[in-house]
Amino acid sequence: MKVEPTAEEIKEQRIYASWGLSDAEYQMISEEILGRLPNYTETGLFSVMWSEHCSYKNSKPVLRKFPTSGTQVLQGPGEGAGIIDIGDGQAVVFKAESHNHPSAVEPYEGAATGVGGIIRDIFSMGARPIALLDSLRFGELNTSRTKYLLEEIVAGISGYGNCIGIPTVGGEVAFDACYEGNPLVNAMCVGLIDHKDIQKGQAKGVGNSIMYVGAKTGRDGIHGATFASEEFVEGEEQQRSAVQVGDPFMEKLLLEACLELILEHSDLLVGIQDMGAAGLVSSSSEMASKAGTGLKLYLDDVPQRETGMTPYEMMLSESQERMLICVEKGHEAEVIELFDRYELDAVTIGKVTDDGLYRLYHQGIEVANLPVDALAEDAPVYENARQVPIRIKEFAEMEKFIPEVENATETLLALLKQPTIASKKMIYETYDSQVRTNTVVRPGSDAAVLRVRGTKKALAMTTDCNARYLYLNPEIGGQIAVAEAARNIVASGGRPLAITDCLNYGSPEKPEGFWELWTSADGIAEACRTFDTPVISGNVSMYNETNGKAIYPTPMIGMVGLIEDLAHITTQGFKQAGDLIYVIGKTEADFHGSEIQKMQKNKIEGSLMDFDLKTEKYHQDLVLSAIKAGLVASAHDCSEGGLAIALAEAAFTNELGIEVSLAMPPEHLFAETQSRFVISIRPDNQSIFEHLMGNGAQQVGKVTDSKILKIIAEGQTIEVETVQAKEVWEEAIPCLMK
Repeated sequence: MKVEPTAEEIKEQRIYASWGLSDAEYQMISEEILGRLPNYTETGLFSVMWSEHCSYKNSKPVLRKFPTSGTQVLQGPGEGAGIIDIGDGQAVVFKAESHNHPSAVEPYEGAATGVGGIIRDIFSMGARPIALLDSLRFGELNTSRTKYLLEEIVAGISGYGNCIGIPTVGGEVAFDACYEGNPLVNAMCVGLIDHKDIQKGQAKGVGNSIMYVGAKTGRDGIHGATFASEEFVEGEEQQRSAVQVGDPFMEKLLLEACLELILEHSDLLVGIQDMGAAGLVSSSSEMASKAGTGLKLYLDDVPQRETGMTPYEMMLSESQERMLICVEKGHEAEVIELFDRYELDAVTIGKVTDDGLYRLYHQGIEVANLPVDALAEDAPVYENARQVPIRIKEFAEMEKFIPEVENATETLLALLKQPTIASKKMIYETYDSQVRTNTVVRPGSDAAVLRVRGTKKALAMTTDCNARYLYLNPEIGGQIAVAEAARNIVASGGRPLAITDCLNYGSPEKPEGFWELWTSADGIAEACRTFDTPVISGNVSMYNETNGKAIYPTPMIGMVGLIEDLAHITTQGFKQAGDLIYVIGKTEADFHGSEIQKMQKNKIEGSLMDFDLKTEKYHQDLVLSAIKAGLVASAHDCSEGGLAIALAEAAFTNELGIEVSLAMPPEHLFAETQSRFVISIRPDNQSIFEHLMGNGAQQVGKVTDSKILKIIAEGQTIEVETVQAKEVWEEAIPCLMK
């Protein structure tokens, strides 16, 4: 058995530094907190709990900018997931998490365990998970590595979600060279709960038992939290041992057992928390810290699937499908009997104390003794230096980019082939989107929609972020990320309720990187106030860099909205010939950060478009009021690729034709001006619709049964068979994957 270094050796050899602790942090632990040198186990506990992934030490000042409360908020940040009231004693529970670094190293398991972890966050609150969504970023689809990552990550997501019986109903995928070495895998889970069943992750009540339930602990995922807080360097052996291995069938059993415990034995359950990042140490120390108590844990009792595990390994392991619960003393046998029926371990491993200390025992010896708050609450918080990147100044001085459109039809077809715009059918068809039979709108429209059984209500949900916009202007790009998510919810007939986020950035220790994070948070916060969508949960993923080069700032926004009546559910596809087509919002020469700029220049540059949140909110309110009045046949958010792409996508659904005439230069067909919708209505609703919209909507044409897309602009006409254009759009990614 390997001999662990002594406390003196840890200090002399600076072993703590390889675990992510700085000299100043180690000094703070040894001199200010403990008054002695920490041993090997204690140093390991601090290293994971003080990692960015667990402590948010670089991002707490940024997160304080977000609005987190509102009349609809039942639980904001700080628990396993956020909770929003949807009336009638019911609530929606949701959260998103990133699993970027593990997915870059072991793409299948990295993606699968990302899904498993986010599901546990939802049922730890007492909610039944009803839907999964994802947000993925890859490098360009022209390298064998990117194709391999895409294939394996998608397989990991579908493999876990499909097995556990939760539908994967929505998401987004984008491709840019900056993600080549560092793909992003963000998973979101949505659940439903009755107010009376809401749980908290806390360990209170002196003498109450701490019980470990679920799968056994192995050596997988050790230092996963610190691994997630490091940059990648090509050629270095990445930590495969830091990647967990998932078992969706075990998770399904754990989910049902935990929900039975919560719903039928609430009288004996004090608290419950997922063993996620940093495993047993994070779940136990956080539960005690939140309750203002202490803990004694006896590690010989921890169920282990490998022999000779040390306290350090047991505490830091991120083995999957495990939960920690606090139970009223004297009721342990009932819990053991319940979990035994699901063939799962349920073992008492400790008890609650009143001294605020975190004490671990192994083979009769005390192997750790430290203040519980030192782990969970007292990590140092840094407000790092900020500096505007040189590129921002250079972008401001550039001439305005106007694309060359010599043949508008060819330009449309070329844009439909761009992987970020092209159909993601090949991806989402690997997911089961209809298991549990609540899915009303499947992947392929602006937002997914699930009915709330036993009511007239439904939930709309989406994930969104255009990172190219944030690369040009983090503040406005942050506003647009929230606005576009809201636009997708509104186009589906829903009222936006709240957001979760995954803040994916480079190193916060670099002044330019921290400026991106700081500035984009201003934009996100302002947009959330405008749409009354507080931030109720989420995570921060830093150090997304390869060889010192960061990804685009990518704050993924996950949003849920309430559709008050099933009759209001709206989809993006045109419904029938003869319907009238309207555009909400003006189109300007907005091409910086656009799909056409990337296609024609192979890069993104220039000053980002102007954007007005008040105009955006006004247009969204108009559209939602028209939908609720029963006047709208279809609604589609106008985003990547511009108006011509939005019109084509709306026609593809039912393979209809369109005749549209627009008083604009042909290149404006591909401008990405914000705050726009494409809407179709039945002719007999025209006068009431136009009265309601005032001058907010412009009629541009009609739906036909010609099966031809005909869009006339000043001096040019797009004319192509709908089926031909749809084929180009649907076959682009499969062709590139071959």
